[in-house]
Amino acid sequence: MFIKIEPQSDVPIYEQVTRQIIEGIARGDMQSGDTLPSVRNLAADLGVNMHTVNKSYHELEAKGIITIRAKSGAIIRSTEERILTSEQLQQIEKNLKPVVAEGMVLGATVEQIERMMKKVCADLQIPIEGV
Repeated sequence: MFIKIEPQSDVPIYEQVTRQIIEGIARGDMQSGDTLPSVRNLAADLGVNMHTVNKSYHELEAKGIITIRAKSGAIIRSTEERILTSEQLQQIEKNLKPVVAEGMVLGATVEQIERMMKKVCADLQIPIEGV
């Protein structure tokens, strides 16, 4: 698993870690049942505070992406265990809306935005249905 931290970014480090783990899972770099590095090891590898990685892992657990087990670590949940709720779907839409709105304000067409979405999904190797 390769995670690159950008200390100068406006995005908090724990969120950078969370996003990159999610992207790694989406790309297939990490599979269901894989164990994430221990909080201590990942923090040392990234040169960040253990609490930062711990916060990231708890965010992933709250999203239903991993399970944290005492003495076993953080384990990526299987696709069958990850059930997309209507609340999660609404949150995804809420997160997308400002990005799409910014693109439209800057002059991007609906077709350009759809192409970008397809490219992002292709970059993550996610098949797109109905788009």
